[in-house]
Amino acid sequence: MTNSPESRPYADDDSINFAELFARLRRGLIQIFGLTLLGLALGIIVTVLTASRQSAITTLRVTFGFPGFEAGAYPNGAKFQPDDVRAPDVVNEAIKRLGLRLEDTDLASKIRGAISISGLVSPNIIKERDLLRASGQSLPAYIPDEYEITLSLPRDFPVDVRQRELLLAEIINVYLEKFRRTYVELPPEFGNAFTSLRNADFVEYELILTKETLSLSAFLQQQIEKAKQFRSPSNQLSFQDLLKQTELFTQIRLNDVLGLIYINGLSKDRGYALVKMDYYMRTLADQEQRLTQEAEVVTNLLTKTQERAQNYVLATRAQQPQGTQPLLDQGFIDTLLANDAYNFLVREALKTGLAVKRVQSDIAQLEDRRQRMESFTKGESKDQAAAIASTQKALVELEASYQELLSKVRIALDDYSRQEFADAIRVSMQARTASMLRNVVLGAIIGLVAGSALGMGLSLLKPAGRVAA
Repeated sequence: MTNSPESRPYADDDSINFAELFARLRRGLIQIFGLTLLGLALGIIVTVLTASRQSAITTLRVTFGFPGFEAGAYPNGAKFQPDDVRAPDVVNEAIKRLGLRLEDTDLASKIRGAISISGLVSPNIIKERDLLRASGQSLPAYIPDEYEITLSLPRDFPVDVRQRELLLAEIINVYLEKFRRTYVELPPEFGNAFTSLRNADFVEYELILTKETLSLSAFLQQQIEKAKQFRSPSNQLSFQDLLKQTELFTQIRLNDVLGLIYINGLSKDRGYALVKMDYYMRTLADQEQRLTQEAEVVTNLLTKTQERAQNYVLATRAQQPQGTQPLLDQGFIDTLLANDAYNFLVREALKTGLAVKRVQSDIAQLEDRRQRMESFTKGESKDQAAAIASTQKALVELEASYQELLSKVRIALDDYSRQEFADAIRVSMQARTASMLRNVVLGAIIGLVAGSALGMGLSLLKPAGRVAA
């Protein structure tokens, strides 16, 4: 028994008989179709089982663009950290706002641990830096302005896909509100002085209100340095105008009321007021002693450094072969370190000296107030009812005037924030979760191709038939 020439796919000259190949494929169509369907089903089943055990990835992109970001700092000079976006307080507040009912208390920590943030660098930036590096130039640190926030949780986690997307969006909203409270809006402590003084004695008004107005003036001075040319379109006031109004408020309104309290020695209980003054003076004395000791330490160190002559060395570029590392002289490094230490001690000496002077000034003012109060206590008692009534009326007017001033400041800050920080933090890509359908389709295609290839291979290997020799 031998195979007929028609049953062999190859002729004697090793040429391919395509007619025989197609004939075998036609005869094996049922087998090919069956294996194709089997491969398709297996591909879908395997992909679904595999994807169900994998984590679902939800991503959101955010872009930063506030002043100072190009230097890697916040508007106040603090170092920018991308992980601030997923800080525990931010994530916890976002979970609380969404009202996610997590039965297990560890689920909130699992959500925080599943959030990651990474910077996005465009290929053009990478190409440009590679060219600069190849040319021998030193490259500064690159800070990407766009970041991708990823939430990777199992698909069976008790938070559905929609809630995960809303959670990432709410995290950005909470972080944006925190950013505005910290760097844009008026600090919340302003305006609360009168609330804290509701049941206070009259002698405490000077301490609290004076610090309040000084803090407000310092805050406005910082805003002037940031935005010298800014003028609010709502009330047509600049920060310089607001600073002048604050100074006028202090000179006219505040000093008027404090003068009434000082001249009349007003107090609800003068004996108790003297006791509080004595305790406050002792606190200031302890603070003065501590600051004086710190100033002495700094002064002694500064004196020792002055005994050595400061040698400021002018750095010159040495002639050296191209491509080699620069040579640093040890004496040059020691001189730089010594000069930096001296400058640091000078700044510390100035800071501690000013702190001592401020405490001494507070002590002198408090001693004057105490002597004034003691003179009223030792002298003949006078009816203070009229003076107290007049002072309380003046305090009501003072509070209204101060709240009006703060309202103007808030309006100007709102206009400044809309102008300067409109695009400080914005979402460049809304949150979305990778669908499992794509993996299923890909698995189906792989199973389909594998099944078809297996079916055609078996059909081609199957003998066509046998005839007698």
